[in-house]
Amino acid sequence: MIASQEAQPLSPSSRLVLRVLYEVKITDLQTLQDETKLPKRTLMYAISQLKRAGMVRTQICLNDSRRRYYCVAVSGI
Repeated sequence: MIASQEAQPLSPSSRLVLRVLYEVKITDLQTLQDETKLPKRTLMYAISQLKRAGMVRTQICLNDSRRRYYCVAVSGI
């Protein structure tokens, strides 16, 4: 690990989103917003923070490419 790249602690909203994703396995943005009661902007920031940390993956819906689904990233894949 490079010394200049220290792990950033997750924000409370990111930890909440991660906990919900562990429970529901895979979900869309609207369901995450309903479950967490977070504003959309806060929710999107939390997801981007989790994606940068490699903890969450995004899947595009094959029927509607505008929709995104989020799930916990499995390490080693």
